[in-house]
Order: sequence, then structure tokens, then C-alpha cells
Amino acid sequence: MASSEGITKIVNAAYSERSAKGVDANVSTAVASAVGYSTTELASVPSGSSLGLSCGTPVKDANLREGESVLDLGSGGGLDVFLAADLVGTTGKVVGLDGSKAMVHLSRQNAKAKGVKPPHVAFAQASFTEELPIEPCSVDCVISNCVLNLLPDDGKALTLRETYRVLRPGGRAHFSDIVAIRDIPAELKEDPVMHVNCISGAISWQKYEDLLRKAGFIDISFSNVTNGLSACCTGPLQLPKSDGHPATETISSFDVDKFVASNRILARKPESPQEKISSTILKQWWDAYPLVNSSPEAMTAEEVASLIRDPSKNVEDFVVVDVRRNDHAGGHVKGSVQCPAQSFYDDAPAYFEKFKDTEKVIFYCQSSNGRGPRCAGWYQDYLDSVGCSSSKAYVLAGGIKGWMGKYKGQHDLMDYD
Repeated sequence: MASSEGITKIVNAAYSERSAKGVDANVSTAVASAVGYSTTELASVPSGSSLGLSCGTPVKDANLREGESVLDLGSGGGLDVFLAADLVGTTGKVVGLDGSKAMVHLSRQNAKAKGVKPPHVAFAQASFTEELPIEPCSVDCVISNCVLNLLPDDGKALTLRETYRVLRPGGRAHFSDIVAIRDIPAELKEDPVMHVNCISGAISWQKYEDLLRKAGFIDISFSNVTNGLSACCTGPLQLPKSDGHPATETISSFDVDKFVASNRILARKPESPQEKISSTILKQWWDAYPLVNSSPEAMTAEEVASLIRDPSKNVEDFVVVDVRRNDHAGGHVKGSVQCPAQSFYDDAPAYFEKFKDTEKVIFYCQSSNGRGPRCAGWYQDYLDSVGCSSSKAYVLAGGIKGWMGKYKGQHDLMDYD
């Protein structure tokens, strides 16, 4: 089989193609029903959330409670994230991670269709062969559906250690995954198509348990779930032709049940009062949003001050936007409007309606190195997406820190709440 990096690339390519092409609704419904999803559950999520890639129902098994925080590893189109979000309610949080950029894009589109957004529901891209972009001790439950088997062996071990790290003391892991019940023939283990279809990467429950124990988990249990295994393993997923791996017909004739089985896997992190609990899940809140594509120009403090002091200029000429959330009262550019960065992307359409006839929309934060340029970029990306040329995003160089260094005490340029 390929290297760890090669396996990751192959899996991401196959699943990105599935997200782009979609899957026949009858096929996805048949797979989901076979592994235990109800008609009511499937009707509660946007079309395109269920892609026929499940081997169990971890949300149903997890006994989620209102207000809990949940992490889904390998969230795909968002099926389990949306079901979990309904259970934890508006006071809870659910984050889905996926290795495929295309899958993350799809799940965000589905979230928009369902009417949910960060911080209640968020999707972010992550590599499962690296440290997860998640705060330690930040979630009550980690779920995963037919994903660990897709990882290279070192990725499996690391992801289970990371699962332990991000769980709060007493937190639980509820995985549905494919487990090997006998040795898989070498020629099949080397077949990349068998790997992306969740077969050749499966490990025995004994090896799985050993990895969980080494990660620190206790109360580990495995339950064999036989219904629907053939359906969920014989989709089948094929590899994009550009990857240079010929699609094989092996999987269509392979007797899955002789070698692998779907398992319900439970484990718990021991209680530990010494560990500090995190109230946020993502290490970087902006990971829940798309990367910025544009690079807005900077305006100097002197240029912005000149606009403010020019009596002939009005709202059609410029507006200054403060994207800080908690420190606006400590001093801000005179006349600036506050639009917190953490919700800016979701509110971009409303800001567009407000500023679309304003020639220069000038963003700043503390030093204009992070939030300010990011929000300016998102705004410009939105302008570009709707073909608007009457408004343009800029960044105030130096942010409020540089501004106050030049103009503190000048009441026509500084203001305080």
C-alpha cells in the first residue's frame, strides 16, 4: 500500500469526487436505512447531507444531551453533525472536521440550507495525520462514522490520542467503524479502491482496543453490527482517473462479510479534576469559515484621517468598520461602525446591502494583522461573487493601535463609548 501521505491523498481524492458528483438519493437512502437511520432522521437534514458513506449511527448511540459540545471526525456532508445539533439544542455546539476541502464546502452549503451556523454548528478542514485544530478538554463527546479505517496506521493512533486530548474529563467516544475479523489478503490490502471503500484499512478489534488503551481510554467496548455491512461497503467509491489508479471491479464481487464487520465502539476518558475545561472548541474561530481569496489594499492612517476631516465626504464615499468585538469602548476611529469579526462572514450579505453604495469600506482591528484584513477579504470576496464594483474593501494600516499612536486626544478623529 502507499505511504501515509499517499493513503491520505487517495482517500481525499475519492471522497472529494463523491462530494462533487453526489450520489443517487435512492442509493444514499438505502445505505443510511440499512445501517440504522430512520426516515424521520433523514428527512430532517438537507438533501446532500447523506452520501451513502455510513456504517452505523453514532449519534443515536451517543445519548447526547442538551447543551453538550460534540466533535465529529470525518463529517462528510454533515449528516451526523446536523442530527447531533438537533439533540444538543441551541445551547450546545457541534463541530465537524473533514480532510477533504470539497466535503467541507458541501457541508457548509448544507448548513446554510438547514439554517445553522457557527458557533452552534461549524465545519472545518483538518488533517487526521496531524494535531487537530481543536482546544484540549473542549468537547463532551467525539463521534465518527466509518472514518478511522480510512487512515494510515500512524493516523489511526494519532487521531485516537487527539480524541482523548480534546475530550473533557469523563467525556466519551462513540465510533461506528469497520473492523477486520480475519486477515485481509495481501492483494486486497494493496488495492487503493478497497481502501477508499473502508475495507483494506480495517484493523482487528484487538489492535483497535490496544490503540484506545494506549491513548488513555477506559471502559472500552465493541459491539458487532451486522445489518447493512455489504451495502455500506459496496457503494462503491472509485478513484478519480487522474490519480493514475485504475478502477477495479474487485469490490463488486468481494465477499465483505468474510473479512470485515461493522462495529459500534465506545470508550471513555477518565475523570480528572485537574484538567482545565475549554469553553470554545476550535482553536481558531476563523477555521469555521472559507479562506480569503482576495487581498484588499491598505490605506494609511493619514489617508483615512484626511477622508474623515474632509467636509465634502459622506457615507457614499467611505465608511470605517471596527471588527473588534470587546474593545470598541476603549477607543475607536471617530464615526466607525462596529461589525464583530466572529460573525462577519455569516452577516456579509447584510453588510453588503448596507455598504454596497459606499466607495471605500475600510476595515481595522487592533493592529490590522488578523481580523481586519480577514473581514476586508471576506467582504471583497462577497463583492466579487455578486459582481459589485461600486464598493471596494480596504484595510487601515496599523489598526487602532497605530491610529491612537498618531491621533490620541484629537477628538475629531478619536471617540470613546
